[in-house]
Amino acid sequence: MIHKLEFRKSSYSAQGQECVEVAQIPAAFRKSSYSGAGQNCVEVADLPSAAAIRDSKHPENGHLTFSTTEWAAFLTTSLTR
Repeated sequence: MIHKLEFRKSSYSAQGQECVEVAQIPAAFRKSSYSGAGQNCVEVADLPSAAAIRDSKHPENGHLTFSTTEWAAFLTTSLTR
């Protein structure tokens, strides 16, 4: 499922100005099909124009976000090896 990101004005923007907007990445991570059988190593979340990945054993360490172009290139390269 692809989620729509909802941006809001950051509390770091000056009063009356709209400088910075932030969006919360939804917590819709799922086990990647690239994780081994019986293992939970990599989780992925589909975003409107990107994909986010994280270590399922340490989700508190954050995630990496890749554009759709980068993610497609990664998947294509991974499948051909």
